[in-house]
Amino acid sequence: MIGIILASHGKFAEGIKQSAEMIFGEQENLQAVTFMPEEGPDDLRAHLLEAVESFDDTLQILFLVDLWGGSPFNQANAIHEEMPERTAIVSGLNLPMLLEALGQRFGSDQVADVAKHILTRDVSGIRVKPEALGEGIDAPVAAASEGSQEEEQVGTLKPGTVLGDGKIKYVLARVDTRLLHGQVATGWVKSVNPNRIIVVSDKVAQDDMRKSLIQQAAPTGVRANTIPVSKLAEVDKDPRFGKTKALLLFETPQDVLAAIEAGVDIKEVNLGSMAHSKGKTMISRSLSVDEEDVATLQKLKDLGVKFDVRKVPADSDENLDKLLKNHNLI
Repeated sequence: MIGIILASHGKFAEGIKQSAEMIFGEQENLQAVTFMPEEGPDDLRAHLLEAVESFDDTLQILFLVDLWGGSPFNQANAIHEEMPERTAIVSGLNLPMLLEALGQRFGSDQVADVAKHILTRDVSGIRVKPEALGEGIDAPVAAASEGSQEEEQVGTLKPGTVLGDGKIKYVLARVDTRLLHGQVATGWVKSVNPNRIIVVSDKVAQDDMRKSLIQQAAPTGVRANTIPVSKLAEVDKDPRFGKTKALLLFETPQDVLAAIEAGVDIKEVNLGSMAHSKGKTMISRSLSVDEEDVATLQKLKDLGVKFDVRKVPADSDENLDKLLKNHNLI
């Protein structure tokens, strides 16, 4: 028997575990991990590791996560990279999938076999009534995006070649401690429609594992790259990127300031998530700042940068100055 860890945004994992046990009975070696709104990536990783450690060291583990590219996937993927022979991940968690996994694991102690079995079964559970609504509908086929095709094209062009108007378009510049995760890969990508996601961080650009995880978390049809600030400054001036619509992701406002000071033309910044840590003050549900952050935000404001304080596209924009004044930070 293998161990199974369910991981989700919110309490979905706990609920689906309860539903499965109503059907299959109480289960051993089945853990649910929830990622709550007030938590950060480190909290989620700690929860997942605690679940892993609850199993016998020899047990292989299947992660069933809610959303490909979301934080539960990203943190499970980081653990998978550390123990690839012992773990596997399947995204799109639903009740038919979980029931299939629970039934299959009784006959196998190899996580790869259980994961493969799930992929070869119709476990979506999606059917429609009246049946006529489904007639003539084929399964969607992922197509290469214009951005993916253009990236290959740019690499073959001579320096100085001008595409479009010769200027890269920044459809969103976002500060998010978690960088590329579910809220970005689904909500924001659909909202601003980029053909490339660029993570801008000197630190992350030197971390091969994090770079790989970011590439894997990219939504279908949109390529993700991780580059240092200096490289963004080069791309900003390269006319070969004139047809590129880029979603920029920064870990900190300090990285945004460095990019602007390097000459990158960023006029508006979405403040999406700045994780809480010791010495920082929570000014909203998703933003936590210290003195250096406040000073950096003030410098950005002085440079004419506008702030869009929203976690997801459907949120109402909050006033940054008001949030800071409410906590006596300015």
